[in-house]
Order: sequence, then C-alpha cells, then structure tokens
Amino acid sequence: GQSAGERLLGVAGDRRCLRRDRVLDRPVRAVGGDDARVIDLSQPRRGRVWKFGDNIDTDRLAPFDSMSLPWEQRRPMVMRERPEFAAECGPGDIVVGGRNFGCGSSREPAPENLRLLGISCVVAESFARIYFRNTVAIGFPNLACPGIANACEDGDELEVHIAEGRIRNLTTGTDLRAMLLDTTMLDILSAGGLLALLAQSRTTR
Repeated sequence: GQSAGERLLGVAGDRRCLRRDRVLDRPVRAVGGDDARVIDLSQPRRGRVWKFGDNIDTDRLAPFDSMSLPWEQRRPMVMRERPEFAAECGPGDIVVGGRNFGCGSSREPAPENLRLLGISCVVAESFARIYFRNTVAIGFPNLACPGIANACEDGDELEVHIAEGRIRNLTTGTDLRAMLLDTTMLDILSAGGLLALLAQSRTTR
C-alpha cells in the first residue's frame, strides 16, 4: 500500500481536493530542520500584484541553466524576460496568472523560486497539475480563481484569504471567490509543507 506521504502528495493535484466548505482557523507549527515556523492561513495576504499571462511555464520560473546555482545568482534568472520582477518584488507581493500557470516540466524549484522571492501566494485562472502539486508539497499557497486575470492589473493591491478562498482587489473594490482547498491540502500548507507535516505527526505519536 501507499505510505502516508504518498497518499498526502498523491491527492494534491486532484480536482476532488478543491471544495467550497472548508475554513481553517488555527495556526500550526511547522516542525523539522531550520524551517520551523507558524503559518496562520486564517490571516489574509496583502500585497502588490505582479500580473502574468497564460501558459507561464516552469522553464521561465526555474530555467534549466540556473538549477545548480546559488540563490543570489539564480534570482535574476526567474522570469528574466521581465527583469524588474525579480529585482523589485518585495515580501508579501502576489503573483496573478492566467490559464495553465506552471505548465511544462515538473521541476520543484519553480514554485520554490517564487517563494524565495518573497511572493506570499499565486492566484491564477488555472494551474498545471504537477506544478500545483509541488506548491502544496512545499507549503506555498496557490489558488485557482476564475476571473482573476480580468479583475486586476499589474500594481494593484490584492487581499487574499487562503483558507476561505476570498479575494479582494483593494485598488478597485472588486471581490472574487477562489476554489477552496481540501482539508488535507490546507493541513499541509499550514504545517509549512509535506515533510513538516509528516515530522509533526511523528512528534505527536
């Protein structure tokens, strides 16, 4: 049979894990290594919008020739056709994408690079399945929200409630509803990732 980790990771890209009746209202401490932290999904993310179009592939988020480089050398290569993104984005900023965000190869550094830039979450019309699964596994919130691409412009300020799926464009006052994440996915995100959740489960036995 599958291990607990395989079961948890295996559901992350399935549409059955997107629900509209789950609100997480408790912070959970991530356990393990130097990455222990409390991630409270009940608190909204607020940040500047960096808007991208359809079919943003992982080769642009994590180019092959950057994979073995240290972060400071890798940073300017993230979406390098738009160099101001990696140079100017700040902690808490939000990426907005169109359809099929994260298509292409399955490389995990794609969402990890966005997280290292300080991006607090990604909201897109839709996601490539493997990219989305990787975001959950590393504890990096991504929400699918039909209509988001037309509801905001680059530089707008967005407020995103991850657990509730509520999104507001603070610049225009527009409200949207994202597809809610399944209980298992919220638990993984809250713990700071799949490995942190598994470590946490071992400490409570």
